[in-house]
Amino acid sequence: MSGDTPTELPTEDELGKMSRDELVKLGLKMDGVELVHYEDKWPVKGTRAEKRAERLVALWFLIAALGGVAFLAAFLFWPWRYEAPSSDKHVLYSLYNPVIGITLGIAILGLGVGALLYTKKFIPDELAVQQRHDGPSPQVDQATVLAELADAGERSTLGRRSLIKKTAGLGAGIFGLGVLAVPLGGLIKNPWQDSDSSKSLWHTAWKPVNGEKVYLRRHTGKFHEVELVRPEDLEAGGFETVFPFRESERDNEEALVHAIKSSDGPVMLIRLRPGQPVVKRAGQEDFNYGDFYAYSKICTHLGCPTSLYEQQTGLLLCPCHQSQFDVFHYAKPRFGPATRALPQLPITVDEDGYLIARGDFIEAVGPAFWERKS
Repeated sequence: MSGDTPTELPTEDELGKMSRDELVKLGLKMDGVELVHYEDKWPVKGTRAEKRAERLVALWFLIAALGGVAFLAAFLFWPWRYEAPSSDKHVLYSLYNPVIGITLGIAILGLGVGALLYTKKFIPDELAVQQRHDGPSPQVDQATVLAELADAGERSTLGRRSLIKKTAGLGAGIFGLGVLAVPLGGLIKNPWQDSDSSKSLWHTAWKPVNGEKVYLRRHTGKFHEVELVRPEDLEAGGFETVFPFRESERDNEEALVHAIKSSDGPVMLIRLRPGQPVVKRAGQEDFNYGDFYAYSKICTHLGCPTSLYEQQTGLLLCPCHQSQFDVFHYAKPRFGPATRALPQLPITVDEDGYLIARGDFIEAVGPAFWERKS
């Protein structure tokens, strides 16, 4: 070492007797650090200006805490289920995303501004120059580095500002809860609850209710326009996305919109070319109607839409993470992160020549959850 670096290192006994300031000076010398400029922001402690600055920083951390509380409350309790425009709750429903976005933004803004203000108003201005040196640091660095860290904490004055520490901890803690609530919020639904209704994770809107037919309906771009599908509407090798429809819902504005917007309702209706060899899944040999096959459009990886179909190879592609499903082989995954085949919807044609569902999917659609066996 060179410069002011001590040539003789203190013994363990000498280190134990040294004060923190002495250890800090020793560590600076050993690291080849020269303190060029140091200015305490508040050389006179306890002034009114210092107290005002402390309250300002605490105020921003408190704003962050209030924003976090508001975000958690909105995320958990604000009406988020779809409400038709004619409903009195439609305005509240439409404000769900803006409210959770604004409240989360306030929490992040409060933490950021509070941290910046604290750095600007309380962290001393310091300019230091350090000489580089090669080779490992000696064992004595363990003591000097700890002393330097403790000294830096004291010079930041955070240790004696309980108001700022409490509000910063409150804001950061509530913000942390909000961050955890986002990924965990989707895991709190019980798949066994209402297992006989379409609200259960085991069933979809394709489930027949009271023996009523469930037709395959195409979406024309107008939610209230009902256009049913016949076999002759689809050319060989063609496909389209269809949705469930019941005659009892024809004049029900909310039900018609919900059927289109439901996350587990979209189905890919595919008409294979005549004579195409197909491997059917055990127990689902009669789920197709001739060359017509219907598979859930929801990818079994992360729930993206498998909206791309290549008729020559029979591959359905999920554009999100490139999972590929082989329609010629019961929509079995061929490539990508998906590990489960797409659920198949049993279909047939009624006496009027319209394609209908013979029943609901026999397995849950979309990504897996804990109780799912497939």
